[in-house]
Amino acid sequence: MRDYGKVAPKFWTGQTCKDLRGRGSEGPLVALYLMTSPMSNMLGLFCQPMLYMAHETGLGLEGASKGLQACVDAGFCMYDIASETVFVVEMASYQIAASLKASDNRCAGIQKDYDGLPDNPFLGEFFDRYERAFHLSNRRGWKGASKPLRSQEQEQEQEQEQEQTSSLRSDSSTPLALDPSPPPADLPARKAARIQQIASEAQSAYNRILAKPTGLLTACTVLNKPRAKAVEKSIPTAKLLCKAMYGSDRVTAQFWDDYFAEADRDDFHAGRGPYRPPHENWRPDFEYLLREDVMAKLFDRAQSADPEGHVA
Repeated sequence: MRDYGKVAPKFWTGQTCKDLRGRGSEGPLVALYLMTSPMSNMLGLFCQPMLYMAHETGLGLEGASKGLQACVDAGFCMYDIASETVFVVEMASYQIAASLKASDNRCAGIQKDYDGLPDNPFLGEFFDRYERAFHLSNRRGWKGASKPLRSQEQEQEQEQEQEQTSSLRSDSSTPLALDPSPPPADLPARKAARIQQIASEAQSAYNRILAKPTGLLTACTVLNKPRAKAVEKSIPTAKLLCKAMYGSDRVTAQFWDDYFAEADRDDFHAGRGPYRPPHENWRPDFEYLLREDVMAKLFDRAQSADPEGHVA
């Protein structure tokens, strides 16, 4: 997850937003969400499941679908249903720069980020759009767009020409028809992206609530493979706790806030001790607090506490 992103105030008065408002109130909200989504990146090319968009914008599937279609029709973005990939066409120019000098070190960084993207239908289009602006050298492409988001006019053209092409834009406001069964080949990339999102949210909550300087524990500054693996192993338990706490097994950023806040209320897990010899210098860390037994114990503690916060 990015720590920050640029959204200019003129977004609301610009021509794009005016066009989106003309297509319904959902369009501007979806556009703003895509620029600030937890799954977004500075390239504007990322996996964005509709379910997350629907939940996090509060629009529901119908409203998010309508808003996304408006964004596609206005030329703001492209979307592929099968891979759940979005390409916010001008995002890189706003988040990075309209263009860079070839000597700018950011060009190599952009190429590296581009090379590291999962396969998706818009890799070639991104390269063609930004090759000269960012001095890109390695073009990628993928013939995997099985059901891109289209308007009625484009669907008619597709039927007439019997072609399957990538997502295009037009003037229709027909809502997106969701594909309930995406190809199995897309599942690993989607799963990896979701795990990375959960790991980033857990890291952020831990550092904010328990780590120095506000807390006593050592910060989790690098989300390396062992730590990401620890988060992945914790997900089944986290789902059970989310189901018990919120009625849904989706692991959200709010869950990690609540979980680490509960850890902070306990002296042992917050690093306040006391700790017995020969472990008096030991303190919990990020991976320890993700252990299944520790998570269950803290949940039990929260359940047994009275309204004043005292453990029974």
